Amino acid sequence: MHRFFVPPSALTTQPIILTGDQAHQVRRVLRMRLGDRATLLDGCGWAYEGILVAVGEADVRFQAVRRWEAAGEPATQITVYQAVLKGERFGWALQKGVEVGVSAFVPLICERNVVDDLSAMESKRERWARIIQEAAEQCGRGRLPELRSAQLFAQAVQPASPPALPAPRRSGGRFILWEGEAQARLCAALAGCNFGPGAGIQIFVGPEGGFTEEEIALARGYGVQPVSLGPRILRAETAGVVAAALILYEADEM
Repeated sequence: MHRFFVPPSALTTQPIILTGDQAHQVRRVLRMRLGDRATLLDGCGWAYEGILVAVGEADVRFQAVRRWEAAGEPATQITVYQAVLKGERFGWALQKGVEVGVSAFVPLICERNVVDDLSAMESKRERWARIIQEAAEQCGRGRLPELRSAQLFAQAVQPASPPALPAPRRSGGRFILWEGEAQARLCAALAGCNFGPGAGIQIFVGPEGGFTEEEIALARGYGVQPVSLGPRILRAETAGVVAAALILYEADEM
């Protein structure tokens, strides 16, 4: 069945009404007919089976016939702080990150960013959000990955709360991908993580020119561990996707 993420508020009444691009997709692109079924997702973990009962010029309507808890979500919550890239590369990183299983994305402004205008980024949010939603629908995600507001690097590396006392095993971790790291590999660093339900892992991915040594030093100061992905240098749009795949593999969720 075709899948559509819809606002939770739209699922509180019957029939469920889709408008705009989604209505156009049902009517003109997919050419769905009355009686056809689709999966409607609220983005929060619930899925509904809907039967198409009306097709109009402005909207389409589905009758929900059953509800279940949506699958397709990893227990490990990965947040990728991805430096904004030029052209279509940032959208590609979002799309493939969704397919792998990333839970949230934060557009990042670093010293070597080619694109560094925060206000210009806000104008791109709608397009980026659409890329995330379409990828989540295509690959069978049960929740809609979050797109957070853009942040400056110095702000993003600061922990949300004071670090806890050292423990034998961490729940999650914070890692920054850096080609200058000669010792610590990501997979080895993940051995210290406890991949229980709700474990949160943050990954920082640099721009086309990579992170500066000053940024790496700042990250270290806030407890973010520099790691390498191996002997080959990956492109900025590829590194975060590979890192997320490795994390979920180590968590036995691939």
